[in-house]
This record gives sequence, C-alpha cells and structure tokens, in this order.
Amino acid sequence: MELEQIKNSILEIRGKKVMLDMDLAKIYEVETRVLKQAVRRNIERFPEDFMFELTEDELQNLTSQNVMSSWGGQRHKPFAFTEQGIAMLSSVLKSKKAI
Repeated sequence: MELEQIKNSILEIRGKKVMLDMDLAKIYEVETRVLKQAVRRNIERFPEDFMFELTEDELQNLTSQNVMSSWGGQRHKPFAFTEQGIAMLSSVLKSKKAI
C-alpha cells in the first residue's frame, strides 16, 4: 500500500483518527479475518482508546460517504484502530510485515 493510500485510509470517527481493519490487513499483508481473530484472542491488549467496533450507524455513514463499498456486504462490523492500536497490532500479528 502506497503512502498516499495510507493517508487516505485515515478516518475520523468518534473524534479520533483511526484506520479500519480491512485497510490495516492490506498493510500487514494478512486477511481481515486473521487480523480480527488475533485481536479477539488478545482483546485485553486493545482497550477502547486503542480499538473499537463501529456501530451500525457509523458503518452506514461510511458507506454513504463512499469511504466503504457496500458491495459484497459485511458479515461483521469493522474494527477501527487508533495509532496506539495500530502499534499493538504488530505485536499480535504473525505476518512478516508486522514483525
């Protein structure tokens, strides 16, 4: 993922600058489901100021702003990670990129 794409992936939600799990999965070169599994297995490392799950309203808002595509549908609402949460991800993911 290029620097410009990363900059465009930074969103402001709940007054915090965050990146969504699907964008971080691309950066860390893992599947989104693998990233979410690693987070769930280590949930104690991700307090709300590190990561939170989007509400249905937040998800609808992002979709309506064309930030996220509604094509293909989402089974689960995305996780949003703050800067601290993104740093914590590198300690729970086992990809070469994360290491």
